[in-house]
Amino acid sequence: MEKKFVAINYIHCEPHYQERFEELFSTRAHAIDRMPGFVDMQVLKPNGEGDYLIVSHWSSEEAFKTWTSSPEFIEGHKRGFEDIKQAKVQGLNPPMTSSFKTYKVISN
Repeated sequence: MEKKFVAINYIHCEPHYQERFEELFSTRAHAIDRMPGFVDMQVLKPNGEGDYLIVSHWSSEEAFKTWTSSPEFIEGHKRGFEDIKQAKVQGLNPPMTSSFKTYKVISN
């Protein structure tokens, strides 16, 4: 399947949370793998300081949007969401924050 659309999630982790974040991905649910139009994903760890990058490749922007509003999205993120919720309940800053940027692939 050709990669036509890419979503990059920039994840900033507090230093104390980095090991937990990596554990979440090493034991992930693979829910995204079941989504129509999903092609591939890489999780990139910064060398030194910086954000983690979650790079997902899709057959179309519509397939990506379907993922973000699906039960599989919740399944794939529920442990991280729970960690953020727990920090909020305790009056702490979230252990991680994220922001998405999306791209159309114009050349392979």
